[in-house]
Amino acid sequence: MNTIKGTVFLQRLVSFDLRVCCYFNRHVEKRLVRAWFALVSKIGNGPFWYGLIVTIPFIYGIETMHVSLRMAGAGVTGLLIYKLIKLLTERQRPFVKSDDIVLGTAPLDQYSFPSGHTLHAVSFSLIAIHYFPQLTWLLAPLAFFIAMSRVVLGLHYPTDVLAGALIGLGLAVSSVSIF
Repeated sequence: MNTIKGTVFLQRLVSFDLRVCCYFNRHVEKRLVRAWFALVSKIGNGPFWYGLIVTIPFIYGIETMHVSLRMAGAGVTGLLIYKLIKLLTERQRPFVKSDDIVLGTAPLDQYSFPSGHTLHAVSFSLIAIHYFPQLTWLLAPLAFFIAMSRVVLGLHYPTDVLAGALIGLGLAVSSVSIF
């Protein structure tokens, strides 16, 4: 009986996930919306974060190098985690699963779960904000829009983004509290 309830719950969750994805993705047909979210997604690809990691010691002093090292460590760890999860789950991207989803920009890899863009945006932002709260005004909205871009562009389901955000949160908390 519990297996049946679990299966029904999972089916409802997958259905809800797709409906939410379709709702947000329908806006991608508007040229400005697509351009904005494609730009934000591209910013989340990595170069912005690499630039921030390298720039922190130059702006805040060499004594802040540990922050850059924490961010780099979280980045490498996050990459390994999300690549492994993607290989284990092999969840197809929304635009592959549904003809109702319009692809807004090319994916960087094959599978959707979890969102690596969101994972890194959340972990990098939280680590940087922990040490430099004055960056909140820039990094918090950027992380939010990167996460939203993944759903709007038809690349991820909301649960992919949520999982990426939770893993990113865990990496950030681990980075600032353990080391």
